[in-house]
Amino acid sequence: MTRVLNTQRKEPVSGSKRSVVIFLHGYGANGQDLMGLADPLSEHLPDTLFLAPDAPEACAGAPFGFQWFPIPWIDGSSEEEAEMGMRAAVNDLNAFLDAVMVDEDVLPEQVVLFGFSQGTMMALHVAPRREDEVAGVVGFSGRILAPELLRDEVVSRPPILLVHGDADEMVPPQSLPEAAEALQEAGFRDVFAHVMKGTGHGITPDGLSAALAFMRDKLGL
Repeated sequence: MTRVLNTQRKEPVSGSKRSVVIFLHGYGANGQDLMGLADPLSEHLPDTLFLAPDAPEACAGAPFGFQWFPIPWIDGSSEEEAEMGMRAAVNDLNAFLDAVMVDEDVLPEQVVLFGFSQGTMMALHVAPRREDEVAGVVGFSGRILAPELLRDEVVSRPPILLVHGDADEMVPPQSLPEAAEALQEAGFRDVFAHVMKGTGHGITPDGLSAALAFMRDKLGL
């Protein structure tokens, strides 16, 4: 039984919906955390609906936030609990995406997943294993979970933009080239990267500009 994800939304400023951007927040945050990006992005994506679900679990490491799955070195959970949590969250996110396609009457090629940190981990895990290819995945400051499984489990290969700060203290900057290598070895052809200079675990204007250009291109806007 999947869990329903509480979701923030910002309607297209034009009043006409041609695409959907789904924000997937990081560990200990919530949907509202990334929804703040919708205002600057909507100026350039006026026909885009922005959705930002809360992750399905309360976060032990951040009592007022949410998590997609536990992180043992932060919250003291076991590896088994983390694995079980991730599997459940994958099912939840897939059910959420299925519902978005139906409820918003959009096709997968009209949808971009935009993740940050743990949200990026979810996006990079879920999107390649979905039968219907989304328009693209933007992944800030994350990494690929179980990269050794990707080649055997990949079903679709959407374009992917990886963005990372070169001074990230939470998720090592090396995670970007490692993810790019795993994707390319699994047959992904459209893998792009942007390094945010002097940046820690966050999103800078130049990183957001790179994401915007990628989304406009892949959504055909």
